[in-house]
Amino acid sequence: MLVTWCKRGTIRLVMAETYFTNSTEQLPQYRGAAFKIPGVSKWTVIVSGREKVDELRKAAEDHINFREATIDSIQTLYTMGPEITFDAYHVEVVKLSLTRSLVERFPDVQNEIGAAFDEYVPPTEDWTPVLALPTIMKIVSRRDPDYRDLNVEFTVDVVRAAQTINLFPNFLKPLAGRIFTKVESQIQRAMAHLQPLIEERIEKEAEYGKDWPGRPKDAISWLLDLAEGKQRTIRDLTMRILVINFAAIHTTSMAFAQILFDLAANPSFVPALREEAETVIKEEGFSKISFHKMVKLDSFIKESQRIGGNGAVVMQRKVLRDFTFADGTVVPKGNSIAVANFAMHHDENIYPDPFVFDGFRFSKMREQQAEGYSKHQMVALTHEYIVFGQGKHACPGRFFAVNELKGLLSHVLLNYDVSFADNGPRPPDRWFNLSVMPDPRVSVMFRKRRL
Repeated sequence: MLVTWCKRGTIRLVMAETYFTNSTEQLPQYRGAAFKIPGVSKWTVIVSGREKVDELRKAAEDHINFREATIDSIQTLYTMGPEITFDAYHVEVVKLSLTRSLVERFPDVQNEIGAAFDEYVPPTEDWTPVLALPTIMKIVSRRDPDYRDLNVEFTVDVVRAAQTINLFPNFLKPLAGRIFTKVESQIQRAMAHLQPLIEERIEKEAEYGKDWPGRPKDAISWLLDLAEGKQRTIRDLTMRILVINFAAIHTTSMAFAQILFDLAANPSFVPALREEAETVIKEEGFSKISFHKMVKLDSFIKESQRIGGNGAVVMQRKVLRDFTFADGTVVPKGNSIAVANFAMHHDENIYPDPFVFDGFRFSKMREQQAEGYSKHQMVALTHEYIVFGQGKHACPGRFFAVNELKGLLSHVLLNYDVSFADNGPRPPDRWFNLSVMPDPRVSVMFRKRRL
């Protein structure tokens, strides 16, 4: 695959595989530059460096657009439907209501984690292989078996369908969308589960008002708080629940599988992680505050995402008007821009020994840099660590997601020993185009923790 490097406004050609598979050698030569990758219907310009990240963060929405880039990358018109494509008010539910409910819902989340592990990974005295990624997806989405399976299937189908549809030119995408998606049948299946709940909420709201006694504090109620007109139909609300679950299941499952692989491959970090967790829980109990005090746990999760992360690029934007960077590089209208986060997270100028997993890398930074203590938290947004993006379009659910990851990891640390068979090394991740995922065929060995 040919790519074009843009050095201060000029164009050069190299091979994309060379950059992404040999970034150790390529990064020093092209650090801070830009290059473009040809797609079937457009070019994607890849940039790196603090300055360009900041330029994208500050750029006007009518100039380069996050929502339009998301529509293209996930092909939401075909994988999720027009309701989601043209009206994304549910994002505000995640950004505001879910984040505000963290403290109140924390005990429920922790109890659910314990119950899910007991069901899918029951503690055993002997080492037992557990297929990691598929099991984690069940743990994260545990509910009624059919509803759980539906949400997992929807998550997998959206990702696969989007990747497939993006292989077609624009004029064939409507046809590919009809062939490779199951969105209508999945909506109908979800409505069979959610329609009675939604109808009951709407009826009680009509009779008693929005704040009726015993009103659950969950996604259905939060959506109804904002929904108007057609947004209040059963179909529309059901689709948004599916999409919110998709975002939660996909990102959390991928991230925790990476974390679990790193834990199994690096057992030397376990004693200190357990000691920290046990000390803090003894003082504070299980709570959002106690997780905030688990600095080493936070660091381990953050380092896992630095090394593995969510793909080669983040901060995708679609160019609505010709966009010019400060160095003179011009990106024409109709193309896309993204940031090379994998390369930046493996830049030795930012992270010493960048290809070495150091679970306490960020906790040591917090100890050494008192003025930057908060900067090195997992949820913090910086120009160097961009797993969650930057600016107003940074991941709205990152506070909930990070606390859920801490809950999952602390539960494993306190209740299980984990390893790979024969103490083997961490398996390599799987790449498709610019996306990365932990290998779904890999098992992790679990046994009941031996005190």
